[in-house]
Formats: sequence, C-alpha cells, structure tokens
Amino acid sequence: MAHEETLRVLIAGGGTGGHVIPALAIGRELRDRHGAEVRFVGTARGIETKLVPEAGFALELVRSGQLKNVSLMTRLRTMADLPLGVLHCVRLVRAFKPQVVVGVGGYASGPGMIAAVLLRVPTLAYEPNAVPGLTNRLVGKRVSAAAVNFAQTTRYFHNAEVTGVPVRPEIFALPPRPVGAAPRLLITAGSNGALIFNEVMPQIVAQLLDEVPGLTIVHQAGARRLEETRAAFAASGADAARWSVEAFLTDMPAQYAAADLVLARAGSTIAELCAAGKPSVLVPLPTAADDHQRKNAEVLAEAGATVMLLQKDVTPESLRNALVGLLKDGPRRAVMAERARSMAKPGALEKIAGMVLRLAGD
Repeated sequence: MAHEETLRVLIAGGGTGGHVIPALAIGRELRDRHGAEVRFVGTARGIETKLVPEAGFALELVRSGQLKNVSLMTRLRTMADLPLGVLHCVRLVRAFKPQVVVGVGGYASGPGMIAAVLLRVPTLAYEPNAVPGLTNRLVGKRVSAAAVNFAQTTRYFHNAEVTGVPVRPEIFALPPRPVGAAPRLLITAGSNGALIFNEVMPQIVAQLLDEVPGLTIVHQAGARRLEETRAAFAASGADAARWSVEAFLTDMPAQYAAADLVLARAGSTIAELCAAGKPSVLVPLPTAADDHQRKNAEVLAEAGATVMLLQKDVTPESLRNALVGLLKDGPRRAVMAERARSMAKPGALEKIAGMVLRLAGD
C-alpha cells in the first residue's frame, strides 16, 4: 500500500450487540489512530442500523437472513437472498475499493466476506466465540487471516491469531474490592435482559438477602420487562433498600468494580468478566446459534473461572445454592477471580488493527 493512499476498510456483519460493539471498536481504532476510511455493511434488521450511524460511520444495507434455528421457509428465503447479497457486496467492494474487508459475524458477514474472497481482496475474520458461527465456518479456510478469542478456535481458520476481544481499557484497570465491603451481586444479560433471570430472581431474592448478611443486588432486566420484574421483586417482600432493578446499566466499568459476583449469559460479556477479574455464575442462552454460549462458558468453567448452570437445570433452588455458595466463600471467589483474570487478553484492539494494517500492506 502506497503511503500517500488512505487506508480503506470495509467491516461486514452485525445483528446483535455482541457483533456490532466490537466491530465499532475496531472501526474507531482504524479511523482515529490510523486515519482509515471505514464503511460498514449490515442488514436492516440488526442493531447496526442505530449504532453505526451514531458512531459517525457510513452504513450500507444488504439483504441477508438467518439460517440457524429458523423455519425451512426462512432458510429458503435466506438461500435465495444470498446471491443477491453477494452481488450487492461485489458492487460495493468494486466501488469503495477497500484494501481489507473485516468480517465480524452475523447476517451481513457472509455476503461481504464471499464478495471479498471472489474479488481477491484481503480478508480478516473476527471470531469472539469458542466455536465459530456458520458464516465464519464457511469462509474460515478461505480468509487471509483471523483474529480469535480462544486458542482452540484457531483450527477453524487459515492464519489465525489469538488476539482476544476488544474490551474497554478501564475494565482492565478496575481497583480491587475494598476489604470488608458489603457483598454485591450483579445480574446482567444482553440489552433485552434474560427472561430466566427475571422470572427466577424474584422467587429467591428475599432468601438471598436473609442468608448473605449485607448483600445488595443490582439486576438488569431489559426495557421490555422492567416494570413486571421490578413489581415481582417488590412483591417478594425483600428489603427494597438492598436491591435495584434497571432496564439498562450504562456504566458497566463502575458496575463491575462494585460487584463481588456476576450472574450473566455467556456471550460477549465473558471477555469483560475476564478483563475485570470477576467470578461468575453463567447460564448460557440455549437458543444461541450453534450453542456457542455453552461452549464459551465451558472454556471458563474448565479453567475454574466460573460456575456454569445450563438453563434446563435452573430452578429457584439450584440458582440460590450456586449464588449463596459463592457469596459466602470469599477464598473460592478470589481463586475464580484470579483464573478469570489470567484468561484476559489486554491490547486486543491494537493487535486486530495491526493485523488489518499488515493485510493492507501485503
């Protein structure tokens, strides 16, 4: 790449926050630190339609749908849309002339990466999960390089590097919890919350507060179920001064800093749990594509960094036992925190940007 030429990068993919938020972090790093012109390709049905323009990036929409966990009719429609999506992306790549196309997984990633491979434009696949999604499994051996989060994921790709997941630097820099601080349980799930947490927590909150002296609970319920979850907590009779139920938690670094234990799903949150060095109870989302959340949680559980509960095994009793057991066992939490921290990968963003720059220069 000639030095006077502006670096142009196309980032393809999206759908959920787990895809879009790291993609935006990569885009910002390339734009702000390396002067790159960055454009995004997404679909009209993903969260990228809101977040990408807000971040000041151009977004092109292609038609692409789901293939996993959907009806035959939806799958057929997706297969029919795929060639149109690829053709659209071929036109986009020819017009924009990116030196690199980055695929972050999700609906638009497939057409974008296939177009780049067909046009022999260097490609970088980004894969945060232990087992890649369908798109990345299909293109994995044809991409120029891949940035992955887990060592065991490298086998699915050509030229893969373990970079980790982009996590805000302030999460790595959290101060340790003050000795003797009252225990805090943080319950968090994606932007929609987790129905299982919203249903089971109100049934056990009063007992938890009784069994763990001084415990406070912060529960993120999602906007759609905020009122009913708050009402269920209130109806439990639990001391209202010791719990709060919110739609969203905006300041996650502060929330992690104040937490002794985190109850969460096992999507993109796990990279933050490792960066923050927080012990956790993880309940993987059973409908996640390719059961990737369970595979993510298993990696942490095998390392002794988390307790995994499968959703089918979650009852008020099993969840209460898991939470109380950890909240009352400081030494065990300390070991889990250390093991989580040992799995954190600082500098992921710089490493991923470095891979893009190397591909552009080849």
